[in-house]
Amino acid sequence: MNDNATWTLSASDGELLLHTGVTGTAARVGHRLTIAMRSWEATVFWEGDGAGAEPVKAELTIDIDSLEVVGSEGGMTPLSGAEKTLIRNNALKLLRARRFPQARFVSSDIERDGDIVRMHGAFELFGKVRDHVLEVRIDDGVISGQTVVRHSDYGIKQYSMLIGAMKVADDVRVTFTATHRAAR
Repeated sequence: MNDNATWTLSASDGELLLHTGVTGTAARVGHRLTIAMRSWEATVFWEGDGAGAEPVKAELTIDIDSLEVVGSEGGMTPLSGAEKTLIRNNALKLLRARRFPQARFVSSDIERDGDIVRMHGAFELFGKVRDHVLEVRIDDGVISGQTVVRHSDYGIKQYSMLIGAMKVADDVRVTFTATHRAAR
């Protein structure tokens, strides 16, 4: 890697998935969803050369309208295509995707310990910006990690049914894996 290299990654290089849970007295009737974000871009800025190169800044932009329900666990019956479309439409409405079309993370400080990189920064979602820490592993051009984003931290109302007896859990686990093209 040369001085001041930049990695640009997108959905064609990997996947960004959201994993939801369900809570409430009727949680067993709800589906735990896996949602793929089909349009996103991450940029990692590096300084240094070769093995001494260090990531110094990272940015991630996610297009909210690109969400797609790709899997589910639990529930009384498997999800149909029509139900997946309904879930997508409900999520876009709750996230006010027309008003807030993107989510964005920008690092302000990066600490590296071997292949583990901890990025402190600001995450913007639903028009609100909160401090957030992302921890990822960088190994031979493959970046992977996970974090938790809470509905309540951003003022997002959790989807509920059955007069609130079943609702989407506050914590949404986000997983990310991408391979830099030069590493392929």
